[in-house]
Amino acid sequence: MTAAPPTLPGACAVQALACHGGVLRQVADWVADEVPVALQFNGVSHAVMLATPLDLEDFAVGFSLGEGLVDSAADVFGIEPEDTAQGLVLHIEIASRCLARLKARRRTLAGRSGCGLCGTESLAQALPQVDRRVAPFDLQGHVLSRALAEMRARQALQAATGATHAAAWCSPDGAVQVVREDVGRHNALDKVIGALARDRIDASRGFLAVTSRASYEMVQKAARAGVGALAAISAPTALAVRCAEEAGLCLVGFARGADWVAYSGTAHLILSSP
Repeated sequence: MTAAPPTLPGACAVQALACHGGVLRQVADWVADEVPVALQFNGVSHAVMLATPLDLEDFAVGFSLGEGLVDSAADVFGIEPEDTAQGLVLHIEIASRCLARLKARRRTLAGRSGCGLCGTESLAQALPQVDRRVAPFDLQGHVLSRALAEMRARQALQAATGATHAAAWCSPDGAVQVVREDVGRHNALDKVIGALARDRIDASRGFLAVTSRASYEMVQKAARAGVGALAAISAPTALAVRCAEEAGLCLVGFARGADWVAYSGTAHLILSSP
């Protein structure tokens, strides 16, 4: 049996039986770590997410912003992680006015994996209106290939496990400035948005790229962060396109290499070559 590989944060080393070309052998392999993460705001339980236990402070701030629970990172006074036998608890202290808002729209979420609607109590909660119109962002079409290549090169967990998504914030020339990984695509985006907010970086000065489809929730999170363009490797949904149009956000899908499809905000695409 081969020796376990070196430590990789966010992944667990396991022994497995592999078959290649009809030949069996014992191998050391990585699997992505996935744990329940409970978010409590001023002692009030709000959500339990399945997430990769990395960059949890970024996740806490980004989730709070993306869900509209706080208005800025300054509304988050402190984050204390607690390791329990059942998983992780993030104790998040927020401004009292934000806590009142949270209680007014309180809902119980049982770990959103894709639809984002589990536990909502009404259609109004399930499909909230876009509450922010972003400033136009002029996206140069030719920079997408650079952004995607750089993001892929910085996906250490994905390279080792094949099981994680990534999100990245890129400068206008396509250079990746911030990248985060997680087993959940929403979580990866929350982590990037949280990192930008914690470092007081103006998110509107760049664009977001994600290694997944673009759901309406991801469009909303981008818009709430003030980002004017979102590029996804896979397709958007019809609701995501409608939300992007409402927000004035440039939404690009099927961004792979030099190819892409723009679904909204096409007036702000620059199509000339570098």
